[in-house]
Amino acid sequence: MAHDVILLMGAGQIGLAIVRRIGSGKKIVVGDKSLANAEATAKVLNEAGFDATPMEADLSSRDSIRALIAKGQELGEIAHLVNAAGVSPSQAPIEAILKVDLYGTAVLIEEVGKVIAEGGTGVTISSQSGHRMPALTPKEDEELACTPTEELLDLPLLQPENVRDTLHAYQLAKRCNEKRVMAEAVKWGERGARLNSISPGIVVTPLALDEFNGPRGDFYKNMFAKCPAGRPGTADEIANVAELLMGPGGAFITGADFLVDGGATASYFYGPLRPDA
Repeated sequence: MAHDVILLMGAGQIGLAIVRRIGSGKKIVVGDKSLANAEATAKVLNEAGFDATPMEADLSSRDSIRALIAKGQELGEIAHLVNAAGVSPSQAPIEAILKVDLYGTAVLIEEVGKVIAEGGTGVTISSQSGHRMPALTPKEDEELACTPTEELLDLPLLQPENVRDTLHAYQLAKRCNEKRVMAEAVKWGERGARLNSISPGIVVTPLALDEFNGPRGDFYKNMFAKCPAGRPGTADEIANVAELLMGPGGAFITGADFLVDGGATASYFYGPLRPDA
C-alpha cells in the first residue's frame, strides 16, 4: 500500500504542531541537524499514534537534503513539506544564518519541488523580520527570488560589507524566503502542487526563549507587550494557518506569505513600536 509522506525539516515546536494537524495516516520523516532532537520529536509523534521516522538532516547541505528526500521516497510518495528549521540572530553568526536560513531553505524547496506529488503542498516558516526591513529594489527582490541556488550567497547585497549584523542577516534571509517561495511556487504549480510561507511573530518556543534571554531580550519582550495582541503567540496558532494552507480549504492559495504576528509589524510601522516612538 502506497503512503503519502510528510517531510518535516526542523524538530521544533512549530513543525511538531503542524504535522500533528496533517499527519494522520501518513508517514512522517522528521529531519533535524540534531539526531537526538529528531528522535525526541518522532517519539512524541509515535506515542500519539502517528508514524514517524527520525533522521539527521542539515538544512545547509544539499546532500543532506537529498538524503532526507530519499528516505521519504523509500516510504512512499512525498506529498507534503513542512520546513520549520533555522537559526536565530542570537544563535549563530552572519555566515551561518545566511547559509542555513537563506541558502538552505532555497535548496530545500527547490529539491522537494522536483519530486512533490500532484496535489502536494508545502509550507516554509519564515519570520516577521522579513517584513521589517526597508523595501529592496525590484532588481534585488528578483535576484533573491530567481538566482540559481548555488549563486545566491554571491549576491552583492549578501556580502559582509553590506550586512550590518546578525539581525540584518536574518531579515535578509527571511525576505529571501518569501521571494523564493513565490518563484518556486510557479515551478511547483507545473506539478500540480502548492507552496506558501508563514511569517510568525514572537512565538513561545525554545528558540524564542533563547532570544528572550539573549542580548535583544528586552527588545522582544517590548515587542509583544506593545503589539495589538499584547502577548506572544503559540505554535498551535501557527499550525492553524498551516492547516488551512495545506488542506483543501487552501486550494486557491500558493506563492503567498502569511504574516502571523499579533499585529507587531503593524505596530512597528504605525503604532507604539515605531522606531521613532
